[in-house]
Parts: sequence; C-alpha cells; structure tokens
Amino acid sequence: MSGGGVLRVGLVIDDSLDRPDGVQQHVLTLGAWLTGQGHEVHYLSSTTVRTDLANMHSLARNLRLKFNGNRLGIPLPAPARPITALLGSVDFDVLHINMPYSPLLAGRVITRARPGTRVVGTFHILPWTRLTRWGTRLLGLVQRRQLRRFTRVIAVSAPAAVFAADALGVAPIVIGNPVDVARFAQARDVELAREGAANEAAPVRIVFLGRLVERKGAGELLRAVASMRALTQTPVQVVLGGTGPLREELETFVGGHGLADCVEFIGYVTEEDKAALLAGADVVALPSTGGESFGISVVEALAASRGVVLAGDNPGYRTVMEGLEDQLIDATDTPAFATLLTRYVDDAAARTQASARQVVHAGRFDVNVIGAQVLGVYRG
Repeated sequence: MSGGGVLRVGLVIDDSLDRPDGVQQHVLTLGAWLTGQGHEVHYLSSTTVRTDLANMHSLARNLRLKFNGNRLGIPLPAPARPITALLGSVDFDVLHINMPYSPLLAGRVITRARPGTRVVGTFHILPWTRLTRWGTRLLGLVQRRQLRRFTRVIAVSAPAAVFAADALGVAPIVIGNPVDVARFAQARDVELAREGAANEAAPVRIVFLGRLVERKGAGELLRAVASMRALTQTPVQVVLGGTGPLREELETFVGGHGLADCVEFIGYVTEEDKAALLAGADVVALPSTGGESFGISVVEALAASRGVVLAGDNPGYRTVMEGLEDQLIDATDTPAFATLLTRYVDDAAARTQASARQVVHAGRFDVNVIGAQVLGVYRG
C-alpha cells in the first residue's frame, strides 16, 4: 500500500453521524477530503439517518448517554450479518477506527476485517472525570489483544497520546484534528470587508459557542463579565450559542446580576451558521476548564474571528494555542479572567493584531495538511 493509488477506506465511529460533535466533525471533514482526493470512502456508524453521505452504513442502534462531560451515543450490540456482508462485499484497504471504541460495534468490525486490511486508529479523548480515566483503562485491558491488530494509532494531541499509551498500551503518533480552515477564513474575510460600514459605537461583541455544560465554561464567562463591569465602561454584547442542561441556571445568573440587557442566549447553532457567528465576534471566549483532548472549536475560531480568541488553559486547548499562550485563561480565576477580557474589550487594535496572528496558527490544522499526514499513515 505504499504506492499512490486509490484507497478504499472505512471510517468507523461507534456514535451516530447525525450530530456535529467533535469526533463526528473529524470523520466528516476527513471523509470529505479523502473523497475529494479521489479515494472511495465508506462511513460505518451506529444509527445515522442523514442521507447526504454516499456509502453510509448504519450497523447498530445506539443509546444516548453522558460520558466525560459530553453526550454521546453508545452502540447496542451490532448484528454480525450486516457487518460480515459489508466486509465481504467491500475490500477495504484501510479501516480507520475512532477511539476509544466499543467492542459492540467497532470491535466486531475489527474482528471480521480481512487479513490484508490495515487497521488504523485515532484516539480522541482526555479524561475529565476519574470514572472516564479508569473506564478507558479497563477497556484497554479488555481489548489489549485486539489492539495488536492495529497497524498504527494516531492521537489528536500530545496529552491524548500520553493518556492513550497509559490506558491502552499503544504508542501513538500525534496528528491533530482536520478542520476546513479555508471555509472559516473566508467568513473572516467577508466580515472584514464589511467592517468599514460597521457602527463604531456598537457594543463589543463577545461570543461563546459550545454545550451549556459545566466543563465548557459558560458560567465562568458570565461571572467574568459581571466582574468586568467594575473595570470598564465599554458596552458589551455577550452572545451564548449552544444548548445544554445549564441554560436555566445560567439565565438565572444573568437575571440576578443585572446582565439581561447585554446577554443573549441564541440556542443551537448550525454548522452552516457557525462560521458567520465566529467571524462577527470581537472576542470569542471558549473558557473550557478541562476534559479537552484537542480543540476543533478553537481552531475554527482562530480561523474565523476578526477579533481575539480567548481559550481555557487546559492541555487540549494549549496544544492548539501553541504560540498564543498569552490568550489562554484559567477560567476559574474570575478576577484574572475579567482583567484579560477587559484588556481586549477596551483595545480594538489589540484585537485586530491578535486576529492576524490567529489565522496563520489555524493553518497548521487545515484539512489539506492533516489529511496528507493521515494518508501517509494509511500508506505506511
């Protein structure tokens, strides 16, 4: 497989591809790029109802659970017959497994793979809870023999690689998540082109985008905004995009701290609307407190924002923000967070300078760069 011919690739994910969460974005972005390069891509997942993907194979039903501070789909046992039929009819060159993986779907695909098929993995997580850490280690013990079937394991960051080595006994190489940087940078260019007509007296726009769950830091952002009112007279507009169980609690905080005039909850943001939302921000605040193995949302913001991106100082985001460490924040330190936020709220020139640096940094994770690295792993 060291030549340059067309490859038949199966991208395997235990979850559904109906929601654009982090691992799903990895699969869909990489799959689209591989297809654009002329390779034959198949998607092997649990229940997925979307009809816009060619070669979509839903092999098991799934159950929605909470894991590592996120919601994800856990597959119910995948019937053997459809897996056997698929692997008998499609001679895959590569099966690319997203990890950690379930023995009930991906594990069954690996067991039935033809001897000549290369099995490659990408490990995605960094534990936020002790349960996640020990659960992954237990899974590694159960799968230790099957893991020998893997030709190569990729981890999306150095911290994720360390955890994968410890939990699974593998030796990963580090290749980040692929992002369609050009799409987000184009939204930034459009926003900059119309910026001249913008009202200079308009409030500074602070955007948060993410699940409204504890570790994503929306509460920390609101506490910093409340504290910031004692530090600056510059008017701000805070836009929180995303859904989750903390919304009611966050709305109560907004009402109780006199922020209702400047905070807006806009709910779920579609993939189609995401780039424009980020491009229109003067400040993008992504103050996750942990459990991040990478930071796809951070890369997207770096590419799209006409202003500054402030990211939580956790191992995954620190990987993405290498070279931009002065824009990392310990979101749990409210006074420090408020001070850094104030600095950029009050200084438009600093926001512009940050934006110019950021789009260059985002290019390290462009799908053309990452895709070529993954293809190199496939060919061995």
